[in-house]
Amino acid sequence: MTRRDCIAVAIALPLVGLKPTAIASTVNNAPARILVVGDSLSAEYGLKRGSGWVTLLEQKMNDEKLPATVVNASISGDTTSGGVTRLSVLLAKHKPTLVVIELGGNDALRGLPLDMTRANLVKMTQTAQVTGARVLLIGMQMPPNYGRTYGQEFAAMYGAVAKSTGAGLVPFMLKGIADAPDSLRWFQADRIHPKEEAHPLILANVWPALKKELK
Repeated sequence: MTRRDCIAVAIALPLVGLKPTAIASTVNNAPARILVVGDSLSAEYGLKRGSGWVTLLEQKMNDEKLPATVVNASISGDTTSGGVTRLSVLLAKHKPTLVVIELGGNDALRGLPLDMTRANLVKMTQTAQVTGARVLLIGMQMPPNYGRTYGQEFAAMYGAVAKSTGAGLVPFMLKGIADAPDSLRWFQADRIHPKEEAHPLILANVWPALKKELK
């Protein structure tokens, strides 16, 4: 981070309540620190502990000798509003260099306005970026029964937020799973949460974009 960048970040610090020393630590120190803020899809809902894609990510990084710590701050049932509420505390505590945001699906399931979800994703992204962290948005799509127009607008929302903020993007977390011809085989009985065997596929969807953000 250049002196000019540090000055710009320091001016924005009151937005998140962090000190300049925290910013410098976040940006300059190795290894990378990855903070995952998600919902049940990242919180190992219905799975044995240590089998979800976030744990698999940590294992993959170890296998590829990429030094990093991974903090999974995902909560089952969380919405983008919940993410906004708790993000600043998480940033101050963990000082991540990369924040992965996997939220929005529960907003749609609860029928919350798309404009609100979009605004929350933008706010979370910008709040993380102010600390010097990069951001990766993980997109989701809704089942066809939610209506074609709504489904298209919801899916496009993630790309629009990524474009407007400069964040990285995984267009669809469940690509090759939810849209597979035999999709039901990949899901638990509730048809919402992927089984353990689907999580390596989730990681395969996330990994290329995440590795790019680490560079």
